[in-house]
Amino acid sequence: MTEALRTSSTAARGKQLPGSGDRTAKGLKGGQLGLLAVVVLGISTIAPAYTLTSALGPTVNEAGLQLPVIFLIGFIPMILVSLAYRELNADSPDSGTTFTWVSKAFGPWVGWMGGWGLLAANIIVLSNLAGVAVDFFYLFLSQLTGSAELADLADNKALNVLTCLVFVALAVWVSYRGLHTTKVVQYGLVGFQLLVLGLFVAMAFANWSTSETAIPFSWGWFDVTRIETFGQVAAGISLSIFVYWGWDVCLTVNEETANGKKTAGVAGTLTAVIVLAIYLLVSIATMMFAGVGDTGNGLNNAENHENIFTALASPIMGPFAILMSLAVLSSSAASLQSTFMSPSRSLLAMAHYGALPEPFSRVSRKFATPGLATIAAGVMSAGFYAVMHVVSENVLNDTILALGLMICFYYGLTALACAWYFRHSLFTSVRHFVLRLLCPVLGGVGLFIVFFQTAVDSLAPEFGSGSEIFGVGLVFILGVGILALGAVFMLIMARVRPGFFRGETLRKDTPALVVPE
Repeated sequence: MTEALRTSSTAARGKQLPGSGDRTAKGLKGGQLGLLAVVVLGISTIAPAYTLTSALGPTVNEAGLQLPVIFLIGFIPMILVSLAYRELNADSPDSGTTFTWVSKAFGPWVGWMGGWGLLAANIIVLSNLAGVAVDFFYLFLSQLTGSAELADLADNKALNVLTCLVFVALAVWVSYRGLHTTKVVQYGLVGFQLLVLGLFVAMAFANWSTSETAIPFSWGWFDVTRIETFGQVAAGISLSIFVYWGWDVCLTVNEETANGKKTAGVAGTLTAVIVLAIYLLVSIATMMFAGVGDTGNGLNNAENHENIFTALASPIMGPFAILMSLAVLSSSAASLQSTFMSPSRSLLAMAHYGALPEPFSRVSRKFATPGLATIAAGVMSAGFYAVMHVVSENVLNDTILALGLMICFYYGLTALACAWYFRHSLFTSVRHFVLRLLCPVLGGVGLFIVFFQTAVDSLAPEFGSGSEIFGVGLVFILGVGILALGAVFMLIMARVRPGFFRGETLRKDTPALVVPE
């Protein structure tokens, strides 16, 4: 029996590991984070400045003037799913989140695919974060020195990829050093980006009438009946889901949070609500100033799509535009670092329960972090970015659309797992009916509808940037292809690590061992 299986067996008996002290069965250190720290970590992972500059253009391209209502519609499944996460976390806190909970509800095969979907989403977004960090790093240097040529260095593919590797290496280094270092870094970076976004919104509202492309505010932007097709809704929601994604990192650190059963779930829901308010303010202010036209500052101008804030910072903020560049740079760099929390701990949990090779379950004795898993996530994300930078005409747009597919898949699966996991208590009270059945099923079904609609649409080469491989759209290959690749890896692991797939290491009655309060 391997060390991972021995560890899982000890956890199943509910006993503290010998010599573990204040550490959980997986070796993680408990009680390091409070509610504020977890919310900050969640906001950092979502990275409002980064996500808006990446997704605002493509979302406007799909939704037009209905951008605000698309953000609201996209938020509905997010809040429903967050409630499902909170219920599951309160019953069985585990850093494996989707992998662990779906395995307990639907069995090891479906659980493994849920874990793969989570890992794939994180690897994709880590590469995207690195790409934005590179672009804004050279833009910041250009604005700081007054040399326009420096901004063009981001277009040099070799230098771009090399700079990306440096950013990823730094993020891995901070993540490896543990949550204390991460917390100190995140307080400063998150506070700075929120202050700059507040300044951007205030100046956009103050100066909107001076823009040639400006449009006045209209409550019609919130009218869902003005959306023309369901495909438009699905694409718009898929993109808006990307901008909310990341709050589940609050649950990923549940074993390392004080009163993790309650605090982590509350933090996830609170993070999603805060981010909704930020997005509505920024989107309304931006639309009023720039409009949705395809020329000049217009949000539908293809030249503005990749980085909206690059195009609008100077017209709106004037000499303070450099602060926006620095805010997006710090936002993407901070999220690049904090996002490593999720894949590293998911890899740790999957290896801990015998679903992946044992080395991924090893935890640094000094920093109490999943060392090898963190490094592996960094290597995979950097490699994915390098490949995408070669084959895609628009890396940001294609990866955002593919990420939407991944998010819909594993969030939807987790939500449905909640209803099935608690099936014996669904009708014991009104609360259980609403929070364990109604909300999870509505959220999960909604996300899977978007998943299938977007998958069908993305078969066409013109979906996304227009990049294709053998006539099939690159977004489809990235989204559905990566899931299919996961199924192949799952079959390999079933031969190499059969114990997990026979239900020997993780069952519904397997308790998660957390540090006692």
